[in-house]
Amino acid sequence: MFHFLFPDAPESAMTLLGLLLGFATTVIFTAKLADRLPKDGGREFAHDGKLSAGKPRGAGIIFVLAYVLAALLFLPFSGERIIYLILLSVCMLTGFLDDAAKSPWGEYKKGLLDLGVAILVAITYLVFNGSEASLAIFGVTFTMPAWLYVILTIVLVWASVNVTNCADGVDGLSGTLTIISLLSIFALDLLREMEAGVSAPIILFCGVLLAYLWFNATPSKLMMGDAGSRAMGLFIAIAILKSGCPFLYVPLALVLILDGGLGLIKVSLIRFAKIHLMKNVRTPLHDHVRKIWNWSNTQCVYRFAIIQIMLSAVVLYLVACRA
Repeated sequence: MFHFLFPDAPESAMTLLGLLLGFATTVIFTAKLADRLPKDGGREFAHDGKLSAGKPRGAGIIFVLAYVLAALLFLPFSGERIIYLILLSVCMLTGFLDDAAKSPWGEYKKGLLDLGVAILVAITYLVFNGSEASLAIFGVTFTMPAWLYVILTIVLVWASVNVTNCADGVDGLSGTLTIISLLSIFALDLLREMEAGVSAPIILFCGVLLAYLWFNATPSKLMMGDAGSRAMGLFIAIAILKSGCPFLYVPLALVLILDGGLGLIKVSLIRFAKIHLMKNVRTPLHDHVRKIWNWSNTQCVYRFAIIQIMLSAVVLYLVACRA
């Protein structure tokens, strides 16, 4: 909006104002509205899950709406960006309704909703950007058939939403890992000299996440719930798509993928193929390391973060060597 009022304003200044607004809005409204959020009932099968009983959850509705407000006010308008903001809000809202429901929504219901969002993201991206992809580590760029690109994008978006959702279970963990992955994508954009409009949304989203983490650091006062974790997963997927290097989603979000994804694979194999793998591995992995290896919550967050930072550093170094 302010780009229309001040068309000559520097992009960097607008991004900085958006960052400050998103951070401040998240802090203020989280402090004032936390008690009105749904209360967590304690997760029966999670390690120390009962400790979360009674805490406000669904705080993702606050930081996602704060991001949407900041983006609408301070980022340039485009049809593609508006569609993504709508889909991000839809993903957040379905998660919040699940957080607020007396009985959790079924897995298939949420899976179908995620699939619908993933299809819309894939079509939107293809229409506005085409089907070109880069293997930045090898310095190779190629164009895929549109149908194949759409299928792979649907898989990417659906997987990102669900693994990020499943990785949410330790104070500060999924938010911290999301920030690391997003800043890695931001650095990737800089190395590839992408236009500022591609990377500016990442800065704004990291700002609202940092504000949320102010309240979610151990011992947390509230939790993001599905409203936040599902939206984070969608945002990561969109960010890596806009970088032009969708295959780098795997190394730049590997800890999230392993933490949340192994459980999805384990349950799917048991349910649909009657195959029992990883019998001695508790999933999500953050439950395994806390219960079996006796890591504290803080150790889990720091060590998972360190692993992802090292992975991202290696990937970005390899990309820089090709730049």
